[in-house]
Parts: sequence; C-alpha cells; structure tokens
Amino acid sequence: MTTQKTYNFHVKGMHCNACVLMIESELLDIPYISRAKSSLKNHSVEISGDFGNKSQETIAEELTQVLKKNNYSLSVEKKIKDKNWSDFKLAIPIALGFLALFVLLQKAGLVNLINTGNVSYGTAFVIGIIASLSTCMAIVGGLLLSMSATFAKEGDKIKPQIMFHLGRLVSFFALGGVIGAIGSAFQLSVAGAFILSLVIVAVMFILGINLLDIFHFAKRFQPSMPKFIAKHALGVSKINHTLTPVLVGIATFFLPCGFTQSMQIYALSTGSFLNGAFTMFSFALGTFPVFALISFSSFSIQNSSKAGIFFKTAGIIVIIFALFNLINSLVVVGLINPVFNF
Repeated sequence: MTTQKTYNFHVKGMHCNACVLMIESELLDIPYISRAKSSLKNHSVEISGDFGNKSQETIAEELTQVLKKNNYSLSVEKKIKDKNWSDFKLAIPIALGFLALFVLLQKAGLVNLINTGNVSYGTAFVIGIIASLSTCMAIVGGLLLSMSATFAKEGDKIKPQIMFHLGRLVSFFALGGVIGAIGSAFQLSVAGAFILSLVIVAVMFILGINLLDIFHFAKRFQPSMPKFIAKHALGVSKINHTLTPVLVGIATFFLPCGFTQSMQIYALSTGSFLNGAFTMFSFALGTFPVFALISFSSFSIQNSSKAGIFFKTAGIIVIIFALFNLINSLVVVGLINPVFNF
C-alpha cells in the first residue's frame, strides 16, 4: 500500500525561471515522486510522493544528491541568504575597468559595441558570454549534463557534444533569421521601434539587477518562454536517439533564458532575415566557449568561491549596456542630443 505525502522544501541556488523548470524536471524523473511544483518567488518546491517512513530531513538530503549536479540543494529550514555586499568592493572596480577598456577599444575602432539605435553583433557576442556564465548556464548546463549522462552510458562522449554545439549555432542563425523576417512584416514605425527598444532595455536591466543578487523581488519580473514550450524543450534531452544532441541544441532557443529572449526581441525589431540571423548567431557564438568547457570538463563558475564577485560584476556590466542602449534609443527619436562621440 502506497501512502502519498506532500512536503515543502526550501531551495538554494534558484535565480531564474529556468531553475524552476529544471528542478521540477529532475524531481519528476524520480519514480516515487508524483508531483513537483517549484516557486521562484519563495525559492521553494512542493513535492508529493511515496516517501515511506523517511523523515523530511532525510528526503531533503536524498533529493539534494539528485539536484546538486545542477547546483541546487534542498533544506527543511529556510536559510537566510547573505547578500554579500562586500563583493561590490571588487565587482565595481572590475566593471569600471571593463567599461574603460570598452571605451578605449570603441574609440580606437577595434570593436563596435555601441551603434546608435542598434545592438551590434559585438554587443550580442559579449551578452552571450555573460549569459553563458550566469542565467543560461543553469538551464543549458543542466541540459548538457543530462544529455551527456544519457550518451555516456553507451561510451559515446565526444560526438554528441559536437552535434549539440553545431545544432545550437546553426539553429540560432536560422531561427534568428526567421524572427527577423517575421519582424519585417510589421514594418515598425519610429515610435514602434522605440517602444520595442525600451522593452529590450527593461529586460536587460532586470537581468542585471537579478545578477546582483540583492533585490530578490525583481526575479518575479524576469520574462520567460511559455512554460509548456520550455517543458517540451527540456524533455528532448531525455530521448536516446542519434539526433537527440542536435534537437537539444535547437531546443535551447526556446528555453527561458532572459538574455536569449532580449536578443530575440531585438532580432524581431531588425525586420531583416540576415540581421536577425547574425544577431542570434553572434549571441550563440558568445556562449560557445563556456558551454564547450561544460561539455568536456566540470567547469562551473557557480561552484567557485568568487562566484558572488563575478555575478555582481556581470550584473553591473549588463546594467551599463542597458543604459547605453536606452541613451542611444532616446537619441534616435530626438529626445536628447548624442551623448557618445564614438
């Protein structure tokens, strides 16, 4: 006779909507669990299942062993999260140093990260790097680990990884182009393009705030892909088929990574197949180095003792990019005079 019980656990390591889906997906793969409902707002998960006579503490420990590969852990008691304000002592100077280097390279004409009224391919590439080391790492890194575990049982470790990365790069180019082409049908006016640019700025600003990890209420405002689409995308990684790595690579385009979605919104605003395609390809190319490291090693910035400093630095840089784009958008519609002379 089975006895269904329901427990609520606090979750450590949640930071975006991707975490919600990943935690639920991993827990529902456990045979004795019939229901898992995660909450980003409360950093908790409610689980129902047949746990026998195990104590809640024992259940938390066992489930943590399942989730720890994705850097999550469960506890019965809520742990007060340290905001680590001291991390800003290093994060602010590093971010300002990055900004100074960025301005010098821009003035020298070696990069083109600021392009009035537009998100340049260089900007998309840099945002891809930041995304791969932060919010995108949670969901895509988890998919990579899940897929790798499936194929490693058959002794095939290299080919699936190559297929995944190729599938991801090609699909981001193709689907980015499709989004850009769809955008051309709308023929946005100057006002419409301005409003869309403000949406991009808002998404980037929220992402930057969330990376600072000090204003937890902001996480509920982070946009996400419709849950049913993201769930199907996650489910692809569990299929054991020769083409699964390619399908997983394609599926990452539809996962709830705010950075990906901000670039998708911009690709839509370009109204051009090629501009949309190269924007999304540049973003995916920026994520490639880190995801390649995850594929072939145990790399994870989240497990580092300096993770707090890195995320706060990344958050400040993303907020700066958002402000740059906001100023440029205001210049384009004539509300303010040009601010940058490069």
